This record gives sequence, C-alpha cells and structure tokens, in this order.
Amino acid sequence: MADNKVVLITGAAHRIGAVTARHLHQSGMNVVLHYRSSRKAAQALQEELNAERDNSVVLVQADLLATHALPALIKEAHAAWNRLDVLINNASTFYRTPLDKADDEQWDDLIGTNLKVPFFLAKAAAAYLREHHGCIVNMVDIHAERPLKGFPIYSMAKAGLVMLTKSLACELGPEVRVNAIAPGAILWPEDLDEVTKQRILNKTFLKRKGEPEDIAKAINFLVNDAPYMTGQILAVDGGRSLNT
Repeated sequence: MADNKVVLITGAAHRIGAVTARHLHQSGMNVVLHYRSSRKAAQALQEELNAERDNSVVLVQADLLATHALPALIKEAHAAWNRLDVLINNASTFYRTPLDKADDEQWDDLIGTNLKVPFFLAKAAAAYLREHHGCIVNMVDIHAERPLKGFPIYSMAKAGLVMLTKSLACELGPEVRVNAIAPGAILWPEDLDEVTKQRILNKTFLKRKGEPEDIAKAINFLVNDAPYMTGQILAVDGGRSLNT
C-alpha cells in the first residue's frame, strides 16, 4: 500500500487519467486531480473517490499552457496534504497537422502540452519531490519512435518527451526517479475508421486492443514497485513497437 503518498495527475477528469486516479487511489495514495475545463467530470470523480476514503482527493484547475502559473499549481497541490510524492504528466493534445496545413498555433499547442508543460511542471515540483524521494511518470507514445503520418508535430513533441524523461532522470537523480509509459492501441481517436483500427491491431503481436487499466497498472508499477528504475520508457503496446 502507498498510504500517505500524494500524486498529482494532470488531465485527470477523463480517459486514462481518470482510470489512473482510481487505480492509485485504491493503492492508498491521496490524489490531486488536475482539470482544465472538465469541472463536472472532475467533481464527479472526486466525489466517487472521497466516498471510498474521506478527504483523499482534491481538485486543481489550470490552463497548463499558462506556464507562468505552473509553480502556483504545484504549490496548491502540495498544500493539500503538505507533501507531493508523484507527478504524472498525463495531459496531452493530439490531432492531425499535415505539413501543408500546419500553423504556428498548432505548433505552440502540441509542443506546449506534450513537451513544454511537462518540463516546467517538473521544474516547479522538483524540490517537493526530492523531500520524499518521489518520482515522475510521463506519458509518451509509440509514435515517438515511429512517426505517425499526418501528425508530424505531435510525433516530434512525444519524441522530445522521451528525451525529456531521460534528461530529467539525469538532472533529478538520485533523489527523484523519472520514467515514461508508451501506450499503443488503448483508446481510439474519435474519427478513426474500422479498417484502420483493424490494420493497427494486426500489427500487434497480441492481436487485440489494450485497455486504460493496462496503462494504470503500468504507472502503478513505476510509482510503487520499481525503486531501481529511472530514465526508462515502458512500452505497453501489445508488441506493436516491435513490428514494422
């Protein structure tokens, strides 16, 4: 059990972030749920988890792209229980940016949410994480190594996040461990057709889609059961990254 540890999860109101929050909460951790605009979903998750264990979940709201405000966000997260042990950089943006249509705004958004924000959150949280020999888990992507056609900016941002993970492991060791998860086919983009879905699954060795719980369990492992791992990228992709 991870009693008394505190985790901040960005983008925690929906999808993998919410599943991870439930999983780490069940392991005994107190949870700081970050959201940007999904207040109702975040409140519902907070109420659900606090009903299981009173005063174990708090909410923080922020537009993470306002990086000047990130130190205040970290302070708010720390103030809830006067400690911060884990930072999970889950918040992300993902959409097509074909080369002939990509613009500055898309660049700033995708590079910002997927690379700049995790860097400055880590910077702001470093002192608190060192106090209790904490850790950071970043959410990268198998497309950090294999570019996804039509998504060049996103692919570059996630490739940068891989190097950020390794660089932070170097910068923050020995007190703080930094690792990343690289999911494969877990949650489909809304506009993905069935033929494309099946083609992706055919390239996995397990021939099936994964579930958000697979990612949450991997994150839990890195947080609670991997004390000698740092600077590593853990692929949870059914073997997709091994295939051509």
